[in-house]
Amino acid sequence: MPQMIFVNLPVKDLDTTKSFFGKLGFSFNPQFSDENTACLVISDTIFAMLLTEPRFKEFTKKEIADASKSTEVILALSAESREKVDELVDTALASGGSPANEPIDHGFMYGRSFQDPNHHIWEVMWMDSSAVEGRQG
Repeated sequence: MPQMIFVNLPVKDLDTTKSFFGKLGFSFNPQFSDENTACLVISDTIFAMLLTEPRFKEFTKKEIADASKSTEVILALSAESREKVDELVDTALASGGSPANEPIDHGFMYGRSFQDPNHHIWEVMWMDSSAVEGRQG
């Protein structure tokens, strides 16, 4: 079985957050979702557990970071092309997301980023695999 990752993120409004990611084309696993949690399916092995802040607080003794004032994590997703990077980020911005960082364009690597409604930063990156292979060794 391949290793999986479940990123846990605190959210202020679960319905708003689910609606935002639904508009980006993502689905949710109802088996791991309830009124306080939504399991965002990113791929067969990558998931984001979107937890209301009170539910998230049950898993930590630390204060929850205010993502509108500090960065606690930057989530990076790969995309199959430059066009897919633009498509996903443009959809995020049109669906209630906000700009995060300036675009990155190194020719063989291209990326843009956005903040979701909870101010978590998501980077979407494309890399030309043939250029990367040529850089090794």
